[in-house]
Amino acid sequence: MISIKDIAKRAGVSISTVSYALNGSDRITRETAERILALADEMGYVPHGAARRLKKRESMLIGMYLTNYGGHFYGNLLQGVKDELSRRGYDLIVCSGSRSHRLIPERTFDGAIVLDADFTDEELLQFADRGHRLVVLDRELMHPNINQVLLDNKAGATLAMEYLIDQGLERIYVVGGPEGSYDAWQRMRAVQQAADRVPEVEVTLLPGTFHKNAGYEAGARIEEDYDRPAGVFCLNDEMAIGLYEYLETRTSLRIGEHIRLVGFDNIELGQYIRPRLATIDYSMTKWGALAAEQMMKMIAGEPVETERVYVRLIEGGSVKHVSDAKENQLPKEELQ
Repeated sequence: MISIKDIAKRAGVSISTVSYALNGSDRITRETAERILALADEMGYVPHGAARRLKKRESMLIGMYLTNYGGHFYGNLLQGVKDELSRRGYDLIVCSGSRSHRLIPERTFDGAIVLDADFTDEELLQFADRGHRLVVLDRELMHPNINQVLLDNKAGATLAMEYLIDQGLERIYVVGGPEGSYDAWQRMRAVQQAADRVPEVEVTLLPGTFHKNAGYEAGARIEEDYDRPAGVFCLNDEMAIGLYEYLETRTSLRIGEHIRLVGFDNIELGQYIRPRLATIDYSMTKWGALAAEQMMKMIAGEPVETERVYVRLIEGGSVKHVSDAKENQLPKEELQ
């Protein structure tokens, strides 16, 4: 069996340089890595424990990379991916953290689905150059081995802002997302465009993290500023729920009356608070299933195009004050 030492000797480099190339490290130049990888393929090298898998060129495994596993967001997304893969006879492995990135060049997976800001664009493009199949959910990258399944963030943020603007408010707060998040960046672009169209409305941007505590911090700032009814658009529901809890438990301000609140994601918890949280809705399960479906097409060599997951506005009492009886009434289709 060919070893790293054999490759190093043939390439005229150190063993550590070969190791860097095989593990996708950025400690060596792209040209050196490509030369070593080509030589490794030519010599028939396979990583320890993966020889049988590489000989067949399939593992029947798909990797999914997430920035973290926290919050209410990921469950339905992962279920959508898992259900679609299971239907095709594939299993799913969920990963997080930079050390797990090496599983891609080791060909542990037949492909990877990425919703993980820890990956750089350059890193993903390098993997794609080496023939690895990738579906990305959080960035736009043009490469034959990369497909994109993207959420229509701009449309959703535009709907949220217009909903608040239509209330005739003079001030709107926007609680942002983490730095480096593609979704947050896209939503903020739409927020700015909406704000530019109504210069008479004061739009104040507050920092956010997509976590509940950011909603608490935004609530404290809004309480301090408050002198008239205001709108708040939180770039995700978790922060909106944090803000909701802060105002309801620590202030005399009331959601739907003093503060008109809109979130984004339509997570399950937001459907049960009262007044009901107005939010931007889309199917996370469908998003995951679509990503898995595109990955299967890539593996089969079928043509794929960039897909977009569409959104809609769910109105709620957090913006338009309604009676408890009316808001607790179930839709007709749920009564049948």
